[in-house]
Amino acid sequence: MPNWKPLTPPRRRKPKDIAMTRILEIHAIQQFAPSNLNRDDTGAPKDAIFGGVRRARVSSQCFKRAIRKYFQSARLLSDADLADRTKRVVGRLQELLKGRVEDERKVATELINQVGLEVKLVKDVPLTEYLLFLGHRDVEALADIAVQHGGKVNAPNANRQISDLMRRNRAVDVALFGRMLADRKDFNVDAAVQVAHAISTHRVEREFDFFTAVDDLATGNDAVSAMLATVDFNSACYYRYAVINLDLLARNLGNDADLALKAVDAFLEAFTRAVPSGKQNSFAAHNPPELLAVRLREEAPINLAGAFESPVQPKDGYVSGSVKALQAQWKRFDEAYGGAGTSWVLDLSGVWEGASIGSLTALRDGVRAALS
Repeated sequence: MPNWKPLTPPRRRKPKDIAMTRILEIHAIQQFAPSNLNRDDTGAPKDAIFGGVRRARVSSQCFKRAIRKYFQSARLLSDADLADRTKRVVGRLQELLKGRVEDERKVATELINQVGLEVKLVKDVPLTEYLLFLGHRDVEALADIAVQHGGKVNAPNANRQISDLMRRNRAVDVALFGRMLADRKDFNVDAAVQVAHAISTHRVEREFDFFTAVDDLATGNDAVSAMLATVDFNSACYYRYAVINLDLLARNLGNDADLALKAVDAFLEAFTRAVPSGKQNSFAAHNPPELLAVRLREEAPINLAGAFESPVQPKDGYVSGSVKALQAQWKRFDEAYGGAGTSWVLDLSGVWEGASIGSLTALRDGVRAALS
C-alpha cells in the first residue's frame, strides 16, 4: 500500500496580509449645450451605441489632452513637473545643446537613438518615428548627460546614465497617463489613471447647422454668400468616469508623497474644469459638471455607466434624471459588493440624497486631508 498523507490545506492569509490597492474614483454628470467637442473622420460629433440606442460620446483621449493642457494653462503644476508628447524632441535638445557640444543635431539625434527611437528628416526637420512623452526635466537631464560626456553619448557610462534616467520618471502627466515605447519596454510607464469615454445618459440625434459667410467688401450684385456649408453638432448630458491608482501613482513618481498628492489635487481640478476645445469658437460650450462624486477606497474600481443602459427620458430632465439614476446604481452596487470608503459629493442639481459639499475647493480640501 503506497505511503500517502492527506493534503494540507493552504494557510489562509489574514486580511492584514493582503496588500490592498488604494484608488480614487471620480464620477461626474455634465451637460453640454449644443457643441461639437470631439469630431470623427467626417467632422461629425463622435457617438456610440449603448443600451441599444445612439449616445453622444467624447473620447477618453480627448478629455485627457484637455486635462493635460489645463495643467499648463491654469498653472496647477510647475513647468518642471510636466512633459510634452512630441515628435520634435530632437529640436528641443538641439536648443539645449547649442554652444555646449559640437554638431548639436547629431548629438541630439544619437541621444534619442539611445532612448530607442529612430529619427528621420522631414523637410530638414528631425522627427521621431512616433510621439515621445518625455518630461521637461528629463529632456534637460539628457542634454546635461551629453555635455558631461563631451557629446559621446554612445559611451557605456553615458548609455547607463540615459537608461537610469528613462527608468526614473519625474513628470506628473507621464506618471498619470503613462508612456509606451515599442522598442524599449523597460522605459514604459504604466498609467496610474484610467479615463472612460464620456457617453450621454440619454438617446441623442445628430443635428446640422446650415450657415453662410458673406464677403464684407462685396457690394451690389456681388453681395451674395461667399461660402455655404453645414456643421454637425449635438447637445447632451454626459456621464464621465475616471479612477486613479494611488499606489501606482506614488511608485511612478519615485515615492515622492508630496508630488503624488499635488498630482491628485491637480487632476481633480483639471478633470472638473477642463473642456475639450473642438469647435468652441462656434459653440462656446463651457459647461462645468452638475454633479461630482469622489470616492476613496480599497476595493476594485466600479464604472457606473450601467445606470444609463435604459436611457434617461426628457420628461425627467436629463440632469435630474441622470443624478437619480447614478445614485440608485451607486446604492445597488454598494449593497451587492460593499461600499467601504470615504466619499465627497458636490451636487448642483439638488437631487442627490445626502450631504453635499458646497464647493470644488472644499471637496479638494477634503480629499487632500484624507490622503495626507
